[in-house]
Amino acid sequence: MIKNYINGQWGESQGRESVEVVNPATKELLDRCPLGTPGDVDRAVQAASSAFVSWRRTPVIDRVQPFFRLKTLMEENLPALARQVTIENGKILAEAIGSVRRAIQMVETACGMPSLMMGQFSEDIAGEIDCLSVRQPIGVFASINPFNFPAMVPFWFWPFAVAAGNTFIVKPSERVPLTQIKIFELIEKAGFPKGVINMVQGGKEVVNALLAHPTIKGISFVGSTPVAKYVYQTGTANLKRVQALGGAKNSMVVLPDASLEKSARVAFESITGCAGERCLAGSVVICVGDEVDRKFRDLVIPIASDTIVGNGLEARVQMGPVISEAARERIKGLIQSAVDEGADLLLDGRKNLGDLPGFFLRPTVIGGVRPGMRIAEEEIFGPVVCLAKVDSFDDAIRWINSSPYGNTTTLFTTSGAAARKFSYEVDPGMVGINIGVPAPMAFFSFGGRKDSFFGDVKAHGNQCINFFTDTKVITERWLKDSSIW
Repeated sequence: MIKNYINGQWGESQGRESVEVVNPATKELLDRCPLGTPGDVDRAVQAASSAFVSWRRTPVIDRVQPFFRLKTLMEENLPALARQVTIENGKILAEAIGSVRRAIQMVETACGMPSLMMGQFSEDIAGEIDCLSVRQPIGVFASINPFNFPAMVPFWFWPFAVAAGNTFIVKPSERVPLTQIKIFELIEKAGFPKGVINMVQGGKEVVNALLAHPTIKGISFVGSTPVAKYVYQTGTANLKRVQALGGAKNSMVVLPDASLEKSARVAFESITGCAGERCLAGSVVICVGDEVDRKFRDLVIPIASDTIVGNGLEARVQMGPVISEAARERIKGLIQSAVDEGADLLLDGRKNLGDLPGFFLRPTVIGGVRPGMRIAEEEIFGPVVCLAKVDSFDDAIRWINSSPYGNTTTLFTTSGAAARKFSYEVDPGMVGINIGVPAPMAFFSFGGRKDSFFGDVKAHGNQCINFFTDTKVITERWLKDSSIW
């Protein structure tokens, strides 16, 4: 049974129920994850709260030293960590390696906390009066993490919180807890003081306990929009800071001047990478004009047909499984809804799966997608290419801005003027120009808009320092002492 990590020690959960952790490529039972209890959460909070007293007084230059050691340990163990990601999540090994590298980049950026959390100073704001502001840590924070990036997503939050002087509790997804077990073994070796960084396993009961615990000051979440909204509403009702990253429906626009062959390849990789299970995945490819639509179909169908699907540990495989049978059935249902609503099923990825033992789908290509169809509006989270046609660039922008989601969008063009218009007018918070997955680096902030993000301050980069610290402003005047002057 998988364990918790609280106050520098590995221990059993108080929860008596558990869920299976299954390799989605083989259906092999890997382990069981306990469904923790509010008691588990409270023990972790007490440990983190006690550790905060001394950790917040630790000079920032000393707080970042364990991060330098952790960076080295993660680089040395990158192959093993990536392999574990593939085994429990299903994404191919190259994708898993990339996700672990992203986690390492977060650690690298957090090492710059001595500069990132600097305040401001101004002298003589009035006669002989000076004013300064400092950023101070707040206390205990926690993150509730998704299944799709077992290594990377927790690192969007805790390195920045901890380097800034807070203490932290990580709740991995109960579907994929094994990667975080390996990472916490490295955290232990890196020498973080007891209680500074903790991990609690569990499901909804643990989530609710984290959201309700009065000592926890803030919550970071990544997952679906309905749950993100619930986390935001519940957390803020309990007077917590909350950043809740939700779902997406990312459209990609192709203009007639684009390099169509490159665009088709990039768009396809965006949509089907990680089997489509990422919040930055493309979904609907909006082709401007009949000719672009026809050519794009002709280009993308062979790419999709030739994609090698299988176990992500095998070198030749280009796409792995989705996370579960329930996920596969949900995606199949969305594909069928498109057919029922009159779309063109150009390539059916539900077929020819007999030789694949896990939760596999092959890439699907659907043409003639129109606004109002379920496939056009719901997040798929699977390897389904939706092709739509509009008459003008403005029509494409209106399509994007009509969506309740606002995570990412991409434009394929060779025109700088078109790129500027697009970046200026579209709603989503992250925009790509000729880039299929516009994922910001660790030193830029990450987050969407509308129903893709609930909160005020986004993840990683400079912005997140505002989330994990509070500003104190000090106005001071020193009167002259006649015995000295």
